[in-house]
Amino acid sequence: MEAPSPQAAPRTAADYSIERELAAAGAARIAGVDEVGRGAWAGPVVVCAAVTDLSDPPVHGGVRLTDSKLLTAARREAFAGVLPGWLTGWAIGVSEPGEIDEVGMTEALRRAAGRALAALPEPPDTVILDGGHDYLGAPWRVRCEIGADRRSVSVAAASVLAKVYRDRLMAELGAEYPAYGFAESAGYPSPAHQRALAESGPTPHHRLSWSYLDDLPRWRHLRVRRDPLAGSGQLSLL
Repeated sequence: MEAPSPQAAPRTAADYSIERELAAAGAARIAGVDEVGRGAWAGPVVVCAAVTDLSDPPVHGGVRLTDSKLLTAARREAFAGVLPGWLTGWAIGVSEPGEIDEVGMTEALRRAAGRALAALPEPPDTVILDGGHDYLGAPWRVRCEIGADRRSVSVAAASVLAKVYRDRLMAELGAEYPAYGFAESAGYPSPAHQRALAESGPTPHHRLSWSYLDDLPRWRHLRVRRDPLAGSGQLSLL
């Protein structure tokens, strides 16, 4: 089913209310940041940073830009085809499963977001993060907004580009590991994914610190845990 039209549900279309509030307070260059893949069992976590010039965003087939989860796959792909040429800057940052296992998800998100922001043509002076938790921290000036991917054009753009980037990557992994259904599940625990894990164990693209391994008797010995007494970056294999 296609996403609702702006006439049917105008509240789902992103606008510039957050960006304009920040601009009025002195922000000159604002980046919207969103992530995808935080809760997956396999694959990286991907963060996109997007910057606009506050002009009207692209519209596709009468559907306005919004949170990627409210768009069909076809709509996301269509927006992803035009957003790079419309945005004044955008970049992707990635944290792979091994890094997630080593440092934990919060630090992995911080690193991935930092990589995306550092790759922008110009550094932003303010960042809009979707959600209520600032996982970025210093030196960035951060505005956390729950539901920003539906309310902020720049965050919605980041949401779409991050989702499409990661979905394409997981589809490539799906061709390499067809039993796991990565193309369909994007590394989340679908029935096919869980069956393949139980039968064949984790691939090199699985997060070995995730608790799903505790429920797999044949493979739980592969579970990786960070030792809190050893400090960040130290791993123990239990």
